[in-house]
Amino acid sequence: MAEEELPGVLILDIGGTHGVLENLAALLKKHFCLITMKEFLENKKEMSKKIQSVFVFECRPTIDQELLESLPNLKVIGNSGAGVDHLDLKMISNFGVKVTNTPHAVADPTADIGVALMLASARRLVEGNVLNFSGS
Repeated sequence: MAEEELPGVLILDIGGTHGVLENLAALLKKHFCLITMKEFLENKKEMSKKIQSVFVFECRPTIDQELLESLPNLKVIGNSGAGVDHLDLKMISNFGVKVTNTPHAVADPTADIGVALMLASARRLVEGNVLNFSGS
């Protein structure tokens, strides 16, 4: 499938402080034509017709009424986190747009890290590691 046939997805940016991680952007490019917020703002008239989805990464881009009104072909907002508190679901649904999220995607890894930190604390692993490398 050619890139111009792929549905457009709006993202804040690729890389940088708040942009989509580069390896995640590579995955998205297999299924979507990526349009950054900068590209969208520079050519709203043309880009707004191409965008069918918005990928929200770390609560960005901000989904507000102005953005929704400027995206007539928007079908879905994909949120890359567990919560959707930062999204006005009622307003979004008034535009006929669906919202998805990944509520259980990081549940097991988060639990694993929590248990590891508790064990490290109980066994004083950090202190032992510091003593081991300090030569004391």
